[in-house]
Amino acid sequence: MAFITGLLLIDAPASALNNAGDIPGERFDNTVGVKFISTPAGRYPYVSAQAFRYWLRTTAQARVAGWKASPILREKKIAYTTCDPITWWDDDLLGYMRAAPKPTKKEKEKSAEPPEEKDPLTRLSAFRVSTLVSLLPVSLVEDRGVMARQEEGYPVPYVHQFYRTTMQGLFSLDLHACGTFSYRNKSGYRNLDANGRARAEQLGLIHLEEEKAFRLPLEERVRRVQGLFEAMARLEGGAKLGLHYTDVAPAFSLFAVTAGGNHLFAHIVDTDKDGFPVIKHDALAEALTIQQDEMLSDVYVGWVRGYRDAERTHFEETFLEEFSGRAVHLDHPRRIYQKLIADLAHADHASWLE
Repeated sequence: MAFITGLLLIDAPASALNNAGDIPGERFDNTVGVKFISTPAGRYPYVSAQAFRYWLRTTAQARVAGWKASPILREKKIAYTTCDPITWWDDDLLGYMRAAPKPTKKEKEKSAEPPEEKDPLTRLSAFRVSTLVSLLPVSLVEDRGVMARQEEGYPVPYVHQFYRTTMQGLFSLDLHACGTFSYRNKSGYRNLDANGRARAEQLGLIHLEEEKAFRLPLEERVRRVQGLFEAMARLEGGAKLGLHYTDVAPAFSLFAVTAGGNHLFAHIVDTDKDGFPVIKHDALAEALTIQQDEMLSDVYVGWVRGYRDAERTHFEETFLEEFSGRAVHLDHPRRIYQKLIADLAHADHASWLE
């Protein structure tokens, strides 16, 4: 099996990308704090994986031509998608769970006919993402403002937090799982119920009998993966955009197609004495050398000009010129994601999705 394994950095110069609610201990009622991890070293702001996946879903739906987003259904206190990965791209790539509660005894007694009970369906997400965490602890800024546009009465005070940092996130996409739908009776692998299996057969999907799964044609699977990375390149989202407009599209991203799901590049980014991100050339060279047998593709590096330019020049003049192993491609993140998209469609790379 093959995975697209990588990391990304988001430049947050004065941001509040994921909020946590009231600020504990604050004397004003109108307060909004940011999410952070508290450690002995200090506070590390973070963006939850759920928030990042929401950004990715909404960006794909708005910006990727042909993207098919699954409708959301609501029953009592639960909500879920239609759980149809054959039709909907986000059900396929981002997974789902439908575990509708069984009707209560009172509901059964009130109903003239037995209420319908839906079979549970679950699908492990082919796309995995970590929590995005600040590279270093920071001092959170508490900005105090007032609502003073009203004609009468005292101004209404409010407080919100923000920070200046760089967020790092890890991601991985299981290419084998994309467009492959299991009907095994096991949690996470029962992607299709009886109706789903019948529809897969009717549409002529490839039947992987030993795996107990159905698979979409290769061209359709590739297009869905391409759509996901088109959304990554154009990523939009984040809280407090009206006050702290932040571009969350990756300022830096590094990834490759690998043979295993373990992350090869988790420890290649550090910070300098001023707290700015730097690429650890020796750590990257070690990963690419020792894990050579895990590498199925060249290495893709996206780096926005204007972001850490001196560090980028140092990377070009030292690492790219001195490293003699696997080829490394460096360009703007949008172009480097486009190169991956083009390489996925190449006939020589069909084995990546096996």
